[in-house]
Amino acid sequence: MTRRILRIQQAPFDAAVETAALGLGPESGALVTFTGLCRDEGGTLAALEIECYPEMAEAEIAHVAAKAENRWPLDALLIVHRYGLIRAGEAIVLVATASAHRAAAFNSAEFLMDYLKTRAPFWKKQHGRDGRADEWVAPREEDEAAAAQWIEAKR
Repeated sequence: MTRRILRIQQAPFDAAVETAALGLGPESGALVTFTGLCRDEGGTLAALEIECYPEMAEAEIAHVAAKAENRWPLDALLIVHRYGLIRAGEAIVLVATASAHRAAAFNSAEFLMDYLKTRAPFWKKQHGRDGRADEWVAPREEDEAAAAQWIEAKR
């Protein structure tokens, strides 16, 4: 059975502390972690505001986590996603997956991030440094293409 930790929160997190909480044992041969940071978009972005209904977002993410657990032999899975005002340079999301072998850990982490980037119920608004009007972030074609690979190819 996969050890699973999922949290939607406003507070910053420490990736090392979160990953240690997985309590991995000697059966795990690979741990893949990804921390997504708020970019400053070439110095033009002050912050990103992420809106969600936390309970709904957590339920949807749990559904996709179960898909990852069914698709790959995982020992542990961790997702922490922030919402609220996130300043440039701060962490937004942490995904960690552990498995006996690296391919399962890498592929499941990528699958989960592609989902979080394109399908998770979060709405993002950019706040500029120059006082320009705040803008909602539209999905990017390359992110949609990355997510589509998991539908087309059952890895």
